[in-house]
Amino acid sequence: MKEKIKHSLTTIFCLLVLFTICYFINTAALDEGGYSPLVNNIEQKSETVLEPKELFLETWSLVKSNYWDYDLNEQNWNRWKKRYIDEIETEEDAYVAINTMLASLNDPYSKFLSSNEFQEQNNSIESKIYGIGVNIASVSGKIYIINVIKGAPADIGGLKPGDIILKINGNDVHGDSIYQCANYIKGSLNSLVDIEILRDNKKLVKKIKRAEIKIKTVESDVFDKEIGYIRIISFISSETPIEFIDALNKVKDTEALILDLRGNTGGLFQNAVFVANMFLDKGSIVRVIDRSGHKSSYSAEKKEYIYDKPLVVLVDRESASASEIVSAALKDNGRAMIVGTKTFGKGVVQKVYTMPNHTGMNLTIARYLTPNGNDINNKGIEPNYFIEITKDDFEKNNDSQLNFAKNMLKNEIEREKIAHTPPKH
Repeated sequence: MKEKIKHSLTTIFCLLVLFTICYFINTAALDEGGYSPLVNNIEQKSETVLEPKELFLETWSLVKSNYWDYDLNEQNWNRWKKRYIDEIETEEDAYVAINTMLASLNDPYSKFLSSNEFQEQNNSIESKIYGIGVNIASVSGKIYIINVIKGAPADIGGLKPGDIILKINGNDVHGDSIYQCANYIKGSLNSLVDIEILRDNKKLVKKIKRAEIKIKTVESDVFDKEIGYIRIISFISSETPIEFIDALNKVKDTEALILDLRGNTGGLFQNAVFVANMFLDKGSIVRVIDRSGHKSSYSAEKKEYIYDKPLVVLVDRESASASEIVSAALKDNGRAMIVGTKTFGKGVVQKVYTMPNHTGMNLTIARYLTPNGNDINNKGIEPNYFIEITKDDFEKNNDSQLNFAKNMLKNEIEREKIAHTPPKH
């Protein structure tokens, strides 16, 4: 029976990967902004090198023709060409003009990427970054290290979970977002980063050498032999579907499952559809609306195997984009209970353009609605059960959200056992 299920999962994976690849080629898009671009489409262009002025004009034209809002934030787009066309001489001039132009859209997810930034984004899709190997969280304005990858530079350099980061390369990070802190930490291969931490009321400075970190985006575990646990750290990697199927195989014999999407800021659109599909036998997953108002609906596919046991999804304020697609699909279809805090609220889709001069651009090309027709952009998804991790919880290493989910599922498992126990005579 186990081999049959495993074979079914493998078959499903192959079919869905084929669907994903076809979809990816024809409609790809990315989702970031501090939050991963919800990429539903990546467009490749030939390797070309343009003069700075031509690069600006190409970007201007792409935005005018493809941005999801025809009105371009209620402005005459021609004004940007008139303003900059005779002022651009250097590459830096072009970057300033393009960034200023894109800023006028008031859209944090549409952004131009320098060659270094574009390469870094591509590395993320390939599950490869240059950093030190830590996960961080913001609690009451303080930046905590919540996990250290074993064998990574941070581990070798003596950083530990629970350390409070005070400064990164001299930059005071109190009150900064985790995205800003992550940007401080990331850097070129073999370069050094100075991190000042607070541990047991003592300030320490650690000098850590950055290295290539191969990121695994999915983790799994089993609690009390009956509750499976899958955490998806990010949807950005092309390896996420493979890792997810492997995790699902490891927990498929449990009586219930916790899907942890906390801190998951998004990633590839097709990865979100893939994951949601593995829990649904029918129903809508998401609806995408393009600039012309055309709606594309993505529904659950018929397959040999789905995980149909009790399911709880954990979310928080950092759960965004692809995480919200999965959460909304499972909530609206009545497939799962959502536990945690309200999600971030990113309901738009980006397309990744490979631009000349080894640069790129993430451009918002559409918005999406949940299966019930809800627009969650700038609103987020309300959990079925609002549970917040307090500062006291964090300092005592008490995961109140996870514990709540465990207790919910234990009660559900007990009810199922009672319901299927034959009456005594």
